Amino acid sequence: MARGGFPGIPGGNMQQLMRQAQKMQQQMVQMQAELDERTYEGSAGGVVSCVVSGKRELLSLTIKPEAVDPDDVEMLQDTIIAAVNDALRKGEETREQEMSRLGGAGMGGLF
Repeated sequence: MARGGFPGIPGGNMQQLMRQAQKMQQQMVQMQAELDERTYEGSAGGVVSCVVSGKRELLSLTIKPEAVDPDDVEMLQDTIIAAVNDALRKGEETREQEMSRLGGAGMGGLF
């Protein structure tokens, strides 16, 4: 091994590699903060809608009057769960896409 060199690292410049890793870490922290601030909407059956935060917290829930049937509370419960899960899924998909895009750049897909 050449003096100061590392196998598999072009030019063996460890300081440059560390700077790139630190920069990527800063970008990831910033991206996570931005994603936490976003909101995502979900809906089910056209009668229940909700908004969740990027922190996976339920922020609002809207239920249209026609969704309320005192004889079928279970259907309303299922519809609410479906709407919340829809919003959470959208948030998670966005988070995965954004983080994978960030992870694929800069360091040759190292992260």
